[in-house]
Amino acid sequence: MSQLVPWFRRLPVFTQDATVAVTTWALGLVLYVSWLYPLTVGSVGTPMWVRLLLLTVVCVIQLFRRRIPFALIAGTVVVGVDVSLGPTVPMLIAYTDLLYAATLYGSRQAHRAMIGIAATGTLALFVGAVVLSSDWRNALIAVFAAVPFLVVPVWWATNIRQQRDIADNERANTAQLAKISELDRHAAVTSERSRMARDLHDVIAGHLSAIAIQSEAVLTMTDADPATSRAALRSVRENSVSALEEMRAMIGLLRSDGSEDETVSPARLAELSKLVESARTSGMDVEVRFDVDEATTLPAAVDLTAYRIAQEALTNAVKHAPGARATVDIRYADGILTVEVTNELKNPAAKPRPDNGMGLLNMRERATALGGSLSAGPSEGAWRVHAVLPFGGTEA
Repeated sequence: MSQLVPWFRRLPVFTQDATVAVTTWALGLVLYVSWLYPLTVGSVGTPMWVRLLLLTVVCVIQLFRRRIPFALIAGTVVVGVDVSLGPTVPMLIAYTDLLYAATLYGSRQAHRAMIGIAATGTLALFVGAVVLSSDWRNALIAVFAAVPFLVVPVWWATNIRQQRDIADNERANTAQLAKISELDRHAAVTSERSRMARDLHDVIAGHLSAIAIQSEAVLTMTDADPATSRAALRSVRENSVSALEEMRAMIGLLRSDGSEDETVSPARLAELSKLVESARTSGMDVEVRFDVDEATTLPAAVDLTAYRIAQEALTNAVKHAPGARATVDIRYADGILTVEVTNELKNPAAKPRPDNGMGLLNMRERATALGGSLSAGPSEGAWRVHAVLPFGGTEA
């Protein structure tokens, strides 16, 4: 039976209704032929062909049992004729199915109305049986025999309908959760791609820019001091090695399945001297002011963000103002780390040449992610990058 019900529900709707109608007609035929159909003494006198005709008509109506209220009204008329001739069991069985279908497949208003109809029909059946029957005892027995055919299908269909509504709600909730999960996954992937894009631009592009500038400087040194050339080549190699290390860290992160600790870039402000040395090797005069107490422990996110902002600002200074003077000023006070990088403009009257736009955008996104802010622009003949990084924003 547990396998038969799902199989039946997978059939086309018309096939289901036709199966119910044929089954009802066959059962009714058996009851009529075996003389198990009467509910009262008055049910016996009607010719058998009339009973079979009424049974056939109500079974044809069952083919349209889902069309509410047509099927229920038409079935009520036919059953009413049968009751007037003397109620029979096969007709009540057919009418039970029509009540069940109207309660299960009808609208919400029809479903609520069916409960009242079942109660009213039971009362009307009792009154009709008393009026039509000369013996009230037979009428009472007929009513008690017919009541289950009116009440049970409505109750049963109501229960199934409630279970179906609960299942529909659960499926809708599951679909919504799946959609939310997909959106969260998409947001996580987008965020990770943005982070990787920032790292590729700020880290790898910064190292490669330094390599390009320093190697070009070496190629232009025709009569340069060998020590200067070696220092430039040494800086080129250090930038190459750093770029490889950063790239390996990113590849390791991309290949990781999340079961192990992520491989992250080791860059921190403690390695600021490497950035400064690389910029100096490229021909810039860089001054560093680091006003952070040694006892102050910088949160990892603030430490890394400050390093990346200083790295990008110095890289832009080397590209757009080669040979100029630059200042890196890092200060801490009242839970706020301030990073400021300024470089002289060779032609203050001319608009500084911006990069492709990713550098400033990445620096601003890094600062905003910590609840801080970043401003960049010309100021008193120099280009100034000023970032404010609060410690309290690291939880974001």
